[in-house]
Amino acid sequence: QVQLVESGGGLVQPGGSLRLSCAASGSIFIINHMGWYRQAPGKERELVATITSGGSTNYADSVKGRFTISRGNAKNTVNMQMNSLKPEDTAVYFCNAVARTTSYGNDMNYWGKGALVTVSS
Repeated sequence: QVQLVESGGGLVQPGGSLRLSCAASGSIFIINHMGWYRQAPGKERELVATITSGGSTNYADSVKGRFTISRGNAKNTVNMQMNSLKPEDTAVYFCNAVARTTSYGNDMNYWGKGALVTVSS
């Protein structure tokens, strides 16, 4: 009942910047958290950053000071500005939402299809 669509991935040189965006749509009652996870080749998916409906943020230690997550202009959107990118940031970045739908009263995890970010010279 909830769809997430990412945009903004691409190829960037080390030290460069990218901005990821995610929009949620569907039968949404409330979104408690939105955030970004990433999965590098041969590795497991890991948390990058999250933001609550109240604006509280949480970051992985590896991206603190370089990445900034924020709520978008639309109600059910989230953005992440990524600066000083490193080759080890190369991964598929997945948008995540913890939400309740209008037809089911429990929190559920929803995932986007992913956006590829490649940091290489």
